[in-house]
This record gives sequence, C-alpha cells and structure tokens, in this order.
Amino acid sequence: MDPTTDNISGTILALRESLCSEATPLAVRFRALFSLKHLARQSTDPAQSLAAIDAIAAAFVSPSALLKHELAYCLGQTGNHAAIPHLTAVLEDLQEDPMCRHEAAEALGALGDAESLGVLRRFRDRAGEEVVVTETCEIAIDRIEWENSEQRKQEKLRQSDFASVDPAPPMDKDGQGTVEELEKSLMDTKLPLFLRYRAMFALRDLASPPDLPTAVPAVLALAKGLADSSALFRHEIAFVFGQLSHPASIPALTASLSNLEEVSMVRHEAAEALGSLGDEEGVEETLKRFLNDKEAVVRESVVVALDMAEYEKSNEAEYALIPEVTGTA
Repeated sequence: MDPTTDNISGTILALRESLCSEATPLAVRFRALFSLKHLARQSTDPAQSLAAIDAIAAAFVSPSALLKHELAYCLGQTGNHAAIPHLTAVLEDLQEDPMCRHEAAEALGALGDAESLGVLRRFRDRAGEEVVVTETCEIAIDRIEWENSEQRKQEKLRQSDFASVDPAPPMDKDGQGTVEELEKSLMDTKLPLFLRYRAMFALRDLASPPDLPTAVPAVLALAKGLADSSALFRHEIAFVFGQLSHPASIPALTASLSNLEEVSMVRHEAAEALGSLGDEEGVEETLKRFLNDKEAVVRESVVVALDMAEYEKSNEAEYALIPEVTGTA
C-alpha cells in the first residue's frame, strides 16, 4: 500500500469514527459525513470509495432521523452503485422514520439504476404506505425511466451551477419557457410530480447566479410552492432555497420554520436553508429561537444550521472536515 492510499484509509477510519459516535457533536458528524461523500465520489481507488460508502452506511444505526436522512442523501450523491443495497435496506425497513425512507427512495432515483425500479414500484403501490414515501418512489421511478430513455438523449439541458444529482432534471432548455410559464407548471397539481419538479429545478437554475435578471422573480415563483398541499413538494422547495442561498428567499423560509403547524420535514429543511444564509442580517437570531423546538429533527437542524452559518462567515473552502489527502479530487 503506497503512502497516499494509506493516508486515505486512515482518513476514512477517522471520519467513520467521528460520524458513528453518538458522543460526537452533531455538527461535527455532518462535516465528517460530507467529507466521506467527497471521498466516495472522488477517490480514484474503488476500494477507497467502497470503504467511504460503508463508513456512511455504518451510521444508519443512529437514533437521529436527521442524520440518517442525510446519510441516505449523501449515498445517492456518490454516483456509486455500491450504495444501492444500503439504500434499499432503509427503504424496506418499515420501522424506519418515513423521512429516512423517503430519502433512500430519492437516492435510489439519483443513482439511476433500472434494477431499482422493482423495489420502488413495490413501495409506490404498497397499501397504507406513507404519502411522502409513495410520492418519492413515483418521482424516483420517473427519473430512472427518463435517465434510461431515448428522450434523455435528445434533450438539451442547461448547464447548472449546482453539482448535485437532483430528483428531476430541469426542463429541456429548448422548451423551458419564461419564469411565468415555469411557475404555472410548478403550481399545476394536475401535472405529474416529476414534471413539476423539472419546473422547480429550471427555476432554481434561473435564480443562479443571484444577479441574473431572472433571479428574484424565480425565487418568488418558487416561494409560492411552499403553499402546496404536498409536504414532499414543500420540503424540496426549501432544499432548493438552501442551494441558492438567495436573500430573497429569507421571508418565505422564516415563515415555514416559524409555522408550528408545518410538518417537521419541511421546517427542518427551512432551518438548514437559512443556515446557508447565515451571513445575512437577522438569520442567526431567527434560528436561535428554535433551538428548543418540540420537534427533535427541527432542533437538530437548527444546531447544524448555526454551524453552517458560522462557516458562511469564515473563509473555509468547504463545509466539511476536509481530508488532507492528495490525489482524491
């Protein structure tokens, strides 16, 4: 084993220990997680990528639904099919928190393997299934089918500023339309969720960079989605706002977090999105009001969001425990 490989192995073991220890502060565990995701995706050594994926999956024993849902998300972002058995196990575990099972289904969609269609269809169609899981499976199926379709080869997608693998691609740029037309698709409940998500991500891309003339109108159009009847849809709008970190989203995010009648999966996403805007005036004060919220997932999200806010004020390169490893990126 050469010194670089040995160094990466040591880094993965150290990060795994931080991630899996309930004694480690949650914010540090999140940074360890994002570092492992980076290694799983960027390492040129398949054995190291697999070790990083296994390290992430090892933390599914945690009692924290917030952490587990983030584990699932990160596994979906690795682009590595070695994550599929771990994600399938989470989706199939009916004792697991629905927020985690939804994230596992979404991650299977992000990985795009047609062999996952069977399990996704099974839980989409399962009698008595949680709505958030049913809807996520529906979108994940549509995404995998699109990924493997002839239509996919013919579409021209606008180059996004975001490196994430999204639950749905943005609209084909040739048929994308204006902000107003995209807003109409976004809010049309007669359309399949997959198509509404495509409008959502097209609007996101029209809001970045933030000085684009379409940015504020696109953010305001997206904000209307926070009134949708689907909690899954509302949570995805909040997630997109976290990616954008656009100040025009602060009033809508603050309203979602402050609404104690809103479901926790939406409020938690609003909190984390506000964390990405932590250098904006008043945001930290808003977050601190919810440090003792009755919902654990909201409390924990506020802790992570405040850590993110500190990062936003710093000069750190990336929100992670950056592994001091060469040859991995």
